[in-house]
Amino acid sequence: MKRVLITGGAGFIGSNLARYLLEVHALRNQEIQVIVFDSLTYAGSLDKLKFEDLGQSCIFVKADVRDLDQVRKQVSQSDEVYHLAAESHVDRSIVNPNLFVETNVIGTSNLLLAATEFNVRMVLVSTDEVYGSISRGSSDESAQLNPSSPYSASKASADLLALAFYKTYGTNVVITRCANNFGLNQFPEKLIPLAIRNVSKGLPIPVYGDGKNIREWIHVKDHCAGLSLVMEKGNTGEIYNFGSGDELENIYLVKAILKYMGKGNDYIRFVDDRLGHDQRYSLDSSKVMSTLNWSPTLKIEDSLEELVQAYSV
Repeated sequence: MKRVLITGGAGFIGSNLARYLLEVHALRNQEIQVIVFDSLTYAGSLDKLKFEDLGQSCIFVKADVRDLDQVRKQVSQSDEVYHLAAESHVDRSIVNPNLFVETNVIGTSNLLLAATEFNVRMVLVSTDEVYGSISRGSSDESAQLNPSSPYSASKASADLLALAFYKTYGTNVVITRCANNFGLNQFPEKLIPLAIRNVSKGLPIPVYGDGKNIREWIHVKDHCAGLSLVMEKGNTGEIYNFGSGDELENIYLVKAILKYMGKGNDYIRFVDDRLGHDQRYSLDSSKVMSTLNWSPTLKIEDSLEELVQAYSV
């Protein structure tokens, strides 16, 4: 039986990935055991996984990636590692940058040390924010890193560590960088669940600055399919971008949610812009499309019913 370790497995992307891997392997009649490794901070919840439905195919381990002993123990017993554990909210990184360094950099170093020691294949899940803001075109995997926030700087640092481990020790690691994810089980500090939840409560939606900042969006299911492909077929030491080409201004997205929910734009409340707020992200995903035959299938506009049902209270 293959044992797959997912750090941050009780979070948004991690819980969706756990479910995806279990479903795919069941369809293939392949045995798999998923180990969910998570410290259960504010953004992690076992409710997302519904363990009562999974039996022994999914096991939870409460542990922190900053604890090297725990990391070594779990990696030594695994065949593959998806490393998603991270502090991920930009606003929180501005308030407490040290926590992001500890979790995102030191935690990643611990995973890399263990993966190297036990010769375990690892996929490091990163973000389009490491490329920084671009005014035109799209960032491919060779683009210069230009992070703006403590969050994106910590993720860029983790990426560089992974590449250094590959070059120095031959560590079996692959890096992925994705656009903004949307879908089920996302913590409501993020824009889409926050907007829907606030409107359902009759509360305003805070929008930074003029709302013209542009983000690219990818459904978490498409992202999980891509991560699985990279684990199976990606080249060690390489980077793969996962975007959708679905670029939207924040204000456009908020208005689309309001329209779908039958509400007016009077719910919008413009607030002071975020410090170091990047204007636009855009990923060139041609590499993963051509080499791994991956392509996105789900758009926000087609998912609004699912999202509104999930995040309304």
